[in-house]
Formats: sequence, structure tokens, C-alpha cells
Amino acid sequence: MMLRGLYAITPELVDTGTLLRQVAQALEGGIAMLQYRRKDRQNVDEARTLARMCGDCAVPFIVNDNVALALDCGADGVHLGRDDGEISAARVKLDGALAGKLLGASCYDSLAAARTAVAAGADYVAFGSVFPSSTKPAAVRAPLALFRDARALGVPLVAIGGITLKNTPQLLAAGADGLAVISDLFGAPDIAARARAYGMLFQP
Repeated sequence: MMLRGLYAITPELVDTGTLLRQVAQALEGGIAMLQYRRKDRQNVDEARTLARMCGDCAVPFIVNDNVALALDCGADGVHLGRDDGEISAARVKLDGALAGKLLGASCYDSLAAARTAVAAGADYVAFGSVFPSSTKPAAVRAPLALFRDARALGVPLVAIGGITLKNTPQLLAAGADGLAVISDLFGAPDIAARARAYGMLFQP
């Protein structure tokens, strides 16, 4: 798969209307991918609406943690963390539903975990927290050297955790293909403009 650019992750908002408006702005700004992440409650109607919005913009839509919801809402794939089930089992379920579904895996600070995930069928892997994160302040820190060392895996590498426009150049220089961002995108006064600013950093 090709993944290069801003990988937006939805913020934890109570109001669906606000979430949809913010995502619409992010899509207008040109994000590369969107992940639906709700730790409090996952809503199939919300997910289906987001899937349609992303489809209209030809932006892949990924569901966090929940393979069943990803299949139910017509998502393009699912992203799994350490405690969200086996990568190989998720691969079988996704392929059984429709070929071409994407599967991502959080690998934290572990190259070995990334190797295992790719061998089990992951299409991309994420490392982080690369910087101190307000979303997950206790998260383990991932050294930037991981991106260089993981290049041989042959899949896109995503950085997550504490990412801002200011520190993005360090990540691109280290070898990250995608930047998973919540706060610095959805907390911006102009979400579309912030997304465009990230996109400019990926221009040759």
C-alpha cells in the first residue's frame, strides 16, 4: 500500500455533529488517511457517515481496535494495538470479507513487534509515542532510529505521539511515511489550513 502524509485520528468528542464538521475540514485540507478512534463509545452510524465522507474524497478510512465495526461500516481497514487481538486472525477476517482491506498495527518502541506484525499480515506499522503526548502522557517513547531500522520491512511506517508542525521535519528525516495526529490537527483554529500545512511538508 501507499501511505505518505497526514494520518488524521479523530478526537474524543461527545457531539457527533462537531466531529463530522471537524473531519470535513480535515478532508478539505487534504489528509492522507483517517482513523476513527473512540475509546469511550464506538457508534456504527457515526462510523458509516465518516466512511462515506472519506469515500467521497478517496481517502482511506480506518477503524481503531474493532474488526467487526470496520466490516460493518464499510471501512477500508482496521488498526490494532497490543491488546486488540491477533494480527493474523484480523487478516483472515478482513480478507474473508473483501480483498484489499488494510491492516495496521501499533508497535510502540519495538522493531521485533513490527517484524512479527508484518509477518502476520500488517500493511503498515506505527511507532510511538515519538514525542511526549498529551493524549497518552504515560506512553512509552519510541526512538527515531526505529524508522531507519524498520525500513527493511517494506511497509509504510507511521509515527504517532506529540507530533506538531514544528517537529515533523525530524520525523520525515528519520524515515516516517505517515504522521498520525490528533491534537495538533483538530485543536487548530483552522483545521483545513493546518492539514494543508502538513501536506506541504511532504512535497518534494
